[in-house]
Amino acid sequence: MASVALMALLTFMSCKHDPSFDMSLIIGKWVSGTEYWRYDNDSTGVTWDEGDDVHEDEAQPFTWSFDDETNTLTHVHQMEMGGVVPKSYTMTQLDDTKLEYRDRFGQTYSFERVNSNKN
Repeated sequence: MASVALMALLTFMSCKHDPSFDMSLIIGKWVSGTEYWRYDNDSTGVTWDEGDDVHEDEAQPFTWSFDDETNTLTHVHQMEMGGVVPKSYTMTQLDDTKLEYRDRFGQTYSFERVNSNKN
C-alpha cells in the first residue's frame, strides 16, 4: 500500500510543470505606485519613478532577457556614471493586464499595464 502511495506521489510530482509565459505580452508600459517600467520589442527598456520627480524622458535605460527554462527575467541597468547592474527575477505572472516577479530574497514586484499599445 505504501509503495502505491509513493508511486502516485512521484507520478504527480513528475507531471508538475513550471508555468510558461508569452513574452510578447511584456512589451509596453507597466506601473506600480509611482514606479514605471517600459519594455520595448528590441529587448531594451526604461524605468522611472514619478515619486522622485523623474519622468519617462529622463528614465534609466536597461536591457532585458528571459530564460524560459528557468522563468528568469534579467534586467541589466546602464548607470549614468558608467557600468552596468544586472538584476534577476523569477517570473510568476504575465498576462494582458498584470506583470509579477520576485527576487531571490522573496520580495514580490507587481505591475499593472498602463495601456494596451505595444511599442
